[in-house]
Amino acid sequence: MTVSNEELELKDRLSLIETMIAEGRRSTETYGWTFVLWGVAYYVAIAWTAWGLYRSLAWPVTMVAASALTGVFASRQKHSRPETTLGRAMSSIWTAMGISMFIVLMCLAISGRYDLHIFVAIIGAMLGMVNATSSLILKWKMQFACAVVWWAAAVVACFASEAKTGIAFLAAIFFCQIVFGIYAMMCESRRRNLGATHA
Repeated sequence: MTVSNEELELKDRLSLIETMIAEGRRSTETYGWTFVLWGVAYYVAIAWTAWGLYRSLAWPVTMVAASALTGVFASRQKHSRPETTLGRAMSSIWTAMGISMFIVLMCLAISGRYDLHIFVAIIGAMLGMVNATSSLILKWKMQFACAVVWWAAAVVACFASEAKTGIAFLAAIFFCQIVFGIYAMMCESRRRNLGATHA
C-alpha cells in the first residue's frame, strides 16, 4: 500500500467517524422532547410532593408515567427512521442511567433514608455523568454545559442548606432539561427546514 493510499484510507475513516458523530447528534436532537418531558415530570413530582395528596407516591408514580410515555413515543419514533449503532449506544447509556437512578432512589425511599441532599447529589452526579458521556461522544459543547450544571447541583447538595439545594435542583432541571430540550428540538426543526429547502 502506498502512502497516498494510506492517506486516502485514513481520510475515509475520519470522514466516517465525523458522519457517525453528526448522525448521533441528529439522533439526540430528535429526542429533544424527552429532555422536556422529563423536566416537566420532575416539576410535577416536586409540586405533588409539596402540595398534593399521597405525597409518598409522587416520585414513583410520576417517574413510571414518564418512563411509559417515553417508551410509547420513542417506539413510534423508531419506526419512522432506521436505527444506527451510535444511536443504540446513546440510548443504552441513557437507559442504564435511568434504571440505576430508579433502583437507588426507590431503595432510599423505601428504606426511609431518603434526604433531599442525598437525592439531589445522586441525580446531579448521574445526570452529569450521562450528559458528559453523551457530549464527549457527540462533541456537543451545549450538552457538556448541562453536565457541568448537574455536577454543580450535586456539589451544592453536599454543602449547602436544604433551601439552596432545592433552588439548585430546580435551576438544573430548568436549564438542563427544559432549555436544553427546547434547544435540541429547535436544532432538529432547523435541520428539517434546511433539508426541505434543499430538496
